[in-house]
Amino acid sequence: MGDSSSGRDTDPDVVDLAERKERILHTRVPDSLDRHIKRRARSLGMSVSTVVRNVLLTTFGLVEDIVNDSTDIALAATGQEPPPRRDRARARTATGNTAAEVLAWQEAVLNVNAVCDQCNGILQKGSRAGIGVREQPGTPAIICSQCLAGLSRSAGVAKARR
Repeated sequence: MGDSSSGRDTDPDVVDLAERKERILHTRVPDSLDRHIKRRARSLGMSVSTVVRNVLLTTFGLVEDIVNDSTDIALAATGQEPPPRRDRARARTATGNTAAEVLAWQEAVLNVNAVCDQCNGILQKGSRAGIGVREQPGTPAIICSQCLAGLSRSAGVAKARR
């Protein structure tokens, strides 16, 4: 469902993380929230703009996960089978969850502060993290060492079941 004349996707729900950040969003917030966001950005070593952008993208992903989990519970309560998680992981890729696009994870020592893409944990400069190796260029995927270990454990369980 793309617009062939511009090469852009016309689906309003798709968030292209590789897209150039050329839009500015203005909003009014209370002074206390402004101070809190600035303090948080300073403690993370990030710009206010980056923190706000990450919060917005993460919030949409969290809401979608809550809706999907609620749907699974409702389906299970009525005796119906929920759709496989893999299908939804691919669908969420377009809305900001980028883990489905990652081919592999490389462990690294961070040179800047970051936020885990999976658990939202704060990763401090100098800590170990997983950096996603992507098939296509895009925003770097970063996960904390605990989430990286969880991926390794779940892959080991899946391999043992075969």
